[in-house]
Amino acid sequence: MIKRLVLLAVLWTAASAQALTAAEARAIATGETDARIEALNKAVAAADDKTAAFIQALVDDAVKVAGEKILVVKDGKGFDPVSGAEVPLPPDAEDVINNNRMRGELDTAMAALKLFSKDEKLRAEAVATLRNESDESRLPLIEKAYAAETNSRIKEQLGLVRAAVLLGSADQAKRIEAAKLLAKSNNPATKTLLIERLKVETESDVKATLEASLRSVEASLAWGDKVGAIFSGVSLGSILLLVALGLAITYGLMGVINMAHGELMMIGAYATYVVQGLFQKYLPGAFDWYLVAAVPVAFAASALMGAVLERSVIRFLYGRPLETLLATWGISLMLMQLVRSVFGAQNVGVENPSWMSGGVVVMGNLQLPWNRIVIVGFAFAVLLGMAFLIARTRLGLFVRGVTQNRPIAACMGVNTARIDTYAFALGSGIAGLAGCALSQIGNVGPDLGQSYIVDAFMVVVLGGVGQLAGTVYAALGLGVLNKFLEGWAGAVLAKIAVLVFIIIFIQKRPQGIFAMKGRSAEA
Repeated sequence: MIKRLVLLAVLWTAASAQALTAAEARAIATGETDARIEALNKAVAAADDKTAAFIQALVDDAVKVAGEKILVVKDGKGFDPVSGAEVPLPPDAEDVINNNRMRGELDTAMAALKLFSKDEKLRAEAVATLRNESDESRLPLIEKAYAAETNSRIKEQLGLVRAAVLLGSADQAKRIEAAKLLAKSNNPATKTLLIERLKVETESDVKATLEASLRSVEASLAWGDKVGAIFSGVSLGSILLLVALGLAITYGLMGVINMAHGELMMIGAYATYVVQGLFQKYLPGAFDWYLVAAVPVAFAASALMGAVLERSVIRFLYGRPLETLLATWGISLMLMQLVRSVFGAQNVGVENPSWMSGGVVVMGNLQLPWNRIVIVGFAFAVLLGMAFLIARTRLGLFVRGVTQNRPIAACMGVNTARIDTYAFALGSGIAGLAGCALSQIGNVGPDLGQSYIVDAFMVVVLGGVGQLAGTVYAALGLGVLNKFLEGWAGAVLAKIAVLVFIIIFIQKRPQGIFAMKGRSAEA
């Protein structure tokens, strides 16, 4: 609290500032709520650093009343809010009680005072707090801050706050001016403000201006909704892409129907959770970097489990899709029960590092979360890495050779059994990376993989079995389509519509978006 008081001492620099008086302090702290609010507004309109500090003390419930005296309590000691001198704290001093209405007024007053801070971030936060302000008594302070503001973006937002206050003015010309200014806003609160004003407005000229501004704001918000839906679709598509990339190898290239793919994702997510716990316990100062360490650990844990599964079970079932499906389904149940036994049946929480918290405000009704942005970038980085590995490395050449013509590859000296293990481990490791990414947008639990396995198979089949480009197009296309349909028909009907679309598409084009070319496609 002391730091906050010191900060407030340097916030107020207005030329018309006047010193806080004992009468003002008593009027703000005691009496009926309406009278206290009136006194507060008068004090804020011409405040000094002591006024700001006193208001902050009221916000912090650090003000007491002892008879006619008003005292600010700090570190168990009493201080006079006017002189700042230490005053003995009487034993019968009572706390100043602030109801919800008074607290809201105090918070708004503090936001108004922060408009004069040298810190742009504090000024931006103050403007955001005052966005719904409609009390005309705040106008002189807002006008003064508007005239002194140097940051163009903050000044624009402050102008909208000024317009919102003017909208309640008794002057018809000011209301028309305010309505025209608010037409530039893209904030949902502005739409609500215009609608509420339309209900009580009586002048036809003002009403017409308000209606025109409302249409403009609604059009701007509609664009925000569309851009938000596209981003949500790309975000969902990037997650589906991460999930499906592993299947593009194990199913698309190797032909293994791996029903345990979702559980390999789950292992990657739990590996991330374990790394988080280790950093919290042994390296708390470096916690923001735990995710960087978790990425290779998640890949290694899932890849190792995939290699074990391939060597112990799946290698004996190549060319027998039904037996592979049943065996991997049984393995998925075993892995889920293993996780329940080790970590418990309840979901566990994985925290975002500080650099993945918050988001980028693009429009008033559109904020892009950093964790989603990072996951989109991560998905495409994994895609590029996998494309390079398959197309440009010796291992990728062997994998393509074995999957296209196993006997000829063996005749050329390729150890096909080892390549099968490497390929399956690679696909499993990518599933682990998907689990690592999913841990940043939701809870981690034993059933994590079950939510995505069907969608992942649909992506691979729709894109074209064995086609990496098809997987990308299918994942992003289904993600965007699903989000647009959700906004129109709801989540359940959107899922059904997407499934029907895939069924019809596969009926018309069984090979998917991209068909495999060459003699291997005819085999």
